[in-house]
Amino acid sequence: MAQGTVVFDCERMKHANSGLFYFCSQLGKALLEEANGEEDIAFYVPSKLKGYFGEKARYKILTPLHKLFLPTFGTRVWHATYQTTAYMPAPCCKTNVILTVHDLNFLYEKGKEKHEHYIKELQRNVDRSDVVVAISKYAQRDLEAHIDIKGKPVHVIYNGCNVYKGAIEAPAVKPANPFLFTIGMVLAKKNFHVLPRLLEGNDYELVIAGRQSDYSNRIIEEARRCGVLGRVHLVGAISDENKYWYLNNCEAFVFPSIAEGFGLPVIEAMSCGKPVFLSQYTSLPEIGSDKAYYFNKDFDGEGMRSELEAGLNDFKQRNRAEEIRQYAAKFSWKEAARLYLSLYNSLL
Repeated sequence: MAQGTVVFDCERMKHANSGLFYFCSQLGKALLEEANGEEDIAFYVPSKLKGYFGEKARYKILTPLHKLFLPTFGTRVWHATYQTTAYMPAPCCKTNVILTVHDLNFLYEKGKEKHEHYIKELQRNVDRSDVVVAISKYAQRDLEAHIDIKGKPVHVIYNGCNVYKGAIEAPAVKPANPFLFTIGMVLAKKNFHVLPRLLEGNDYELVIAGRQSDYSNRIIEEARRCGVLGRVHLVGAISDENKYWYLNNCEAFVFPSIAEGFGLPVIEAMSCGKPVFLSQYTSLPEIGSDKAYYFNKDFDGEGMRSELEAGLNDFKQRNRAEEIRQYAAKFSWKEAARLYLSLYNSLL
């Protein structure tokens, strides 16, 4: 490839500890490893992240002015990693664009008055793209149901499993009893407020990690209503060292989200050999397959507790930990990088 051939957009890494941060981080590292110096890739990053992918990697630095005009001289392929990004090559440029679509969650978490705005943004970016990638078959179906693809190819490339090899440290909030764990930005779409229902009539504790919002109050109200407030811990954003302590020590990972394009935390928990309990909505049944357990669609408290107990018994009786680890290992950033590199080369 010629100098400056491919640019990998890491603009969303400005939001640390978000799903998009980890997507760009893990895929970017895998692209460098798989390219092995044969493909020329530059990373488009906020200035504070220059050097993130190593001193030998090449960088293009983001500025707010790029929303008005994004200079792409010498760039033949621009990989836009966020579906409604404002940082796209101008239509007059000869740069080919690959657009990764993670989800259409705005259809489920925003008011209907905002749907038109987000649909218009996504349609604009799809129109500018040459190739579209969805991170799950569910995301592909959602995209094709609401956006005019205009005959462009849509590929499904699954996210990989984040393989953590760093230190594991006990967190400040360390439950005294067996506990359930979940992680994600604490927003209504995550549906975390149904989780305190799992603690009624037992001694379990619940740890919810992730950047908080006003929605946290609803979780607290539900915990109070269930009489389990003292056993519900909202610990905020946490380090990887703490996250993997929780993942390795929890009784189960619980993820009742109702709007997911993939669900990276699910695969992370599975990689630790943990039973995962998911909602039956959006992409989660596709990603969890028959290796996960599922809550009833109404999130009825009594039903959820029965489903948790039955799932934990099944997990222990069938000794499923290694089976679940092996399933998680099939979601590979190495394979995702190989597929993206193939798309880059197809556009050159």
